[in-house]
Amino acid sequence: MPFEHHFTAALVWPRVAGGSTASPDFSRDFTISLEGKPDILGSGPTAFKGNAAGQNPEEMLVASLSACHMLTYLSLAARKGLAVTGYEDHATGKLERGAGGKIQFTQVTLRPKVSLAPGADSALAQALHHDAHAGCFVGNSVNFPVQVAPVADVG
Repeated sequence: MPFEHHFTAALVWPRVAGGSTASPDFSRDFTISLEGKPDILGSGPTAFKGNAAGQNPEEMLVASLSACHMLTYLSLAARKGLAVTGYEDHATGKLERGAGGKIQFTQVTLRPKVSLAPGADSALAQALHHDAHAGCFVGNSVNFPVQVAPVADVG
């Protein structure tokens, strides 16, 4: 049986009545609806005339890569019996002109800090980041490098 899963999202623009692209100052605000979950109010980045109060696609892409790495990492840690007690990441993405002048992501860097239970194997904790990076579904779907610079905190 083939491995196949489907995910859906509905996007609607404009959020406010009367929106139009007749002016270059049109609203960049939109609403993302995911079944059974609260709506996400989105907009473009402020650098592109977006509303700072909205979630923008660029930040959501960086967050998706971070979350995917974390969920893959925690799953691997559980399978290996590694007691992870905390996880945080401060990920960054670089958007610039790439080949042919197209604006695109050229790199995302994840900086996961993992806290471990006393006596946990810190070498295994570090090594699992390599496996998590290789197994992250979202990371495997992008066409730019995703760097991982982990820190383990055995406590």
